Amino acid sequence: MAVTNKKPRVEEILKRLGIEPVNSGACGTEWIAHPAGEELSSFNPASGELIARVRTALEEDYDEVTYGAAKVAQRWRMEPAPRRGQIIREMGDALREAKDDLGALVSLEMGKILAEGRGEVQEMIDIADFAVGLSRQLYGLTMPSERPGHRMYEQWHPLGMIGVITAFNFPVAVWSWNALIAAVCGDVVVWKPSTKVPLTAVAVQHICNRVLERHGRQGVFNLLIGADEVVGRRMLEDRRMALISATGSTRMGRHVAQVVGARLGRTLLELGGNNGVIVMADADLGLALRAVLFGAVGTAGQRCTTIRRLFLHRGIAGEFTARLVEAYKQVRIGDPLDPETLMGPLVDEEAVKMMLHAIERIEEAGGEVVYGGRRFHLPGHFVEPAIVKANPRLSLMKEETFAPILYVVEFDSLDEVIEWHNAVPQGLSSAMFTRDLVAAETFLSARGSDCGIANINIGTSGAEIGGAFGGEKETGGGRESGSDAWKAYMRRQTVTVNWSGELPLAQGISFDLETT
Repeated sequence: MAVTNKKPRVEEILKRLGIEPVNSGACGTEWIAHPAGEELSSFNPASGELIARVRTALEEDYDEVTYGAAKVAQRWRMEPAPRRGQIIREMGDALREAKDDLGALVSLEMGKILAEGRGEVQEMIDIADFAVGLSRQLYGLTMPSERPGHRMYEQWHPLGMIGVITAFNFPVAVWSWNALIAAVCGDVVVWKPSTKVPLTAVAVQHICNRVLERHGRQGVFNLLIGADEVVGRRMLEDRRMALISATGSTRMGRHVAQVVGARLGRTLLELGGNNGVIVMADADLGLALRAVLFGAVGTAGQRCTTIRRLFLHRGIAGEFTARLVEAYKQVRIGDPLDPETLMGPLVDEEAVKMMLHAIERIEEAGGEVVYGGRRFHLPGHFVEPAIVKANPRLSLMKEETFAPILYVVEFDSLDEVIEWHNAVPQGLSSAMFTRDLVAAETFLSARGSDCGIANINIGTSGAEIGGAFGGEKETGGGRESGSDAWKAYMRRQTVTVNWSGELPLAQGISFDLETT
């Protein structure tokens, strides 16, 4: 295991992105100069060094930002969708210009390697392009009416104001999935980012503001950085928030669903993932090895789509595990801004403690750690990714530990492994490696994977923006990004127009009455 620790130079990056030593954490139609909350410090997880501070929002800041956003929503919804798309097109261009700097800030603040940080910004750019095309394709349907001289169709209208709550691991991409799609649908967006990564949100808001100001449309995108018990609570309880899109743990999602559901609001939930990969005896092992390595180690195991459970056919399990251990030994761990680094740090000390505690529990329960599982005593929050041989009945495998721990389980039959694969509460992403058509189609059938995403001969990570992203069971059932996920941000209206001059009723009902 090679370790790098090259210190990044960041001053120019921060300056170009508008990051000051102390930043405002609230922005509506304009930045609130001095939000009422305390200062929040953002630290580099690779070194523990302070990057900058953000002054957080309190109740009065929430009221100011959302009051302005609600007023903007009345105007924005009447803007023709293609014009809204033009503004989002310019947003994509602005993100292209800022890609290197913003990608570096993602790496600096969150800890993912530079290639992944830039890739996350590229995902924002791709979503912007998708949203531009979508702005001319917000289709309804026309249905034949059973009544003569009647026309029946459906149309879609904006919801109004939506709240977006994002997690630390994808500090900007998941916001874009929601915000850029919602904007072309005619909604305004209020964003509460994770307090672990506030600076990336400030930088994105600066980029948005420059584009919106050119068009006199300030307030379409709004930012509120603050504590869950203040900003989060107000968002969940606010009846003006027609939709709350929340990404995070299953525990958090249950709370969101209960509070928003109590006021009959809408939720879009992207919660825990505990993703499994099945490698059949006939699989291309080289292909599977590369996919498993990235899927398990990428983002230091802090993706919702991280591979956490690996099911190996007994005939190839020994060989594959040995090759996987050798591959893990080649992973360069260190400064995420160093181009040679393949795995950066965990996000904070709490994440390190969580992983080490999980390793202790695994060993106590009879799991065998065959590689890794220790921390590096360096500045920052670095750990070795772990490979664990486990019994399929190990209860810990049903939990999602947000760290690079990979459970390896051997199996004999296809029916057996599908049962084990599905025997967890989560249902986000899944994959099988095989050349066998029957095995592949079985995995993709109704009795196969019970996840929202199912792949053949690719890993569980790296979903393309064109498909709807989301999962089932305790993953929450939400769908974001591509396909028809845009419908979550709009309300459907069924319309019937009578041009006949008569008044026939549906279902052949007769209700004659003399009228004058």
